[in-house]
Amino acid sequence: MARRSLLFSPGDSPDLMRKAPGAGADVICFDLEDAVAPGRKDEARAAVREVLSDPDFDPDAEVCVRLTAESPAADLDGVLDGGDPSNESVRLDAVMLPKVEAADRVERVAALCAERGRDPAVFALVETAAGVLSAQSIAAADATDALVFGAEDLAADVGATRTDEGTEVLYAREHVVLAASAAGVDALDTVFTDFSDEAGLREDAAFARRLGYDGKLAIHPAQVGPITEAFTPDPEDVEWAERVLDARDEAERAGKAVFQVDGEMIDAPLIAQAERILDRAPDADR
Repeated sequence: MARRSLLFSPGDSPDLMRKAPGAGADVICFDLEDAVAPGRKDEARAAVREVLSDPDFDPDAEVCVRLTAESPAADLDGVLDGGDPSNESVRLDAVMLPKVEAADRVERVAALCAERGRDPAVFALVETAAGVLSAQSIAAADATDALVFGAEDLAADVGATRTDEGTEVLYAREHVVLAASAAGVDALDTVFTDFSDEAGLREDAAFARRLGYDGKLAIHPAQVGPITEAFTPDPEDVEWAERVLDARDEAERAGKAVFQVDGEMIDAPLIAQAERILDRAPDADR
């Protein structure tokens, strides 16, 4: 499953939630955390439940809910209509956990989901100093499906000043993608806060892709297209990757350990690169 773009939508705004799939993001995330005022959490939970239980709401995207750091059980009960396991009408493909600082937090929330008859993908948001330092164990937790980097809260946590260059969070940004790669889970990059700066967004998304990220967070529908484009492989790269994997399969059938494609000797790192390209290409043959 490609997770090139993830669009946040405030959980207390039914109209925006229903419109969110129209942006074309691979993942839409209804937010109960930062986008909802403390006094409106119950209202937001009910609004999210209403949208996710609507039979007409069936987007061609992964549907995620960002839970609150303080009350994930109450969030799940509110969204799942009291936690009744028989209530299968509420679509919940994934949950996102904010401010994760240890692997046991992921496991605890996964257990809460299991108690309610659900087994959603878990996105662990690493956005504090403690979370970054624990990124490897968080990514390696059995329940973790994706590691998400949050630069804005991290900068606030350590007292850093945000700059256009982003050097103040570069170490953490690289550390998170390394932890995700080592654990074999997806890595999603931080938001680009100026949604009016398309050129800056494209540059930032391209840099995140070069770092090894699989996708990036969006806070406005207008950001989805540039982000998805940045993380979508070029057609030429997809064709190359398909040739590599076809040649690999043929070599395995012939009992050969060495093979070439387009005059280039192919080794394990290039095979891994080809597999990664096709993972990011939703329309690829494999």
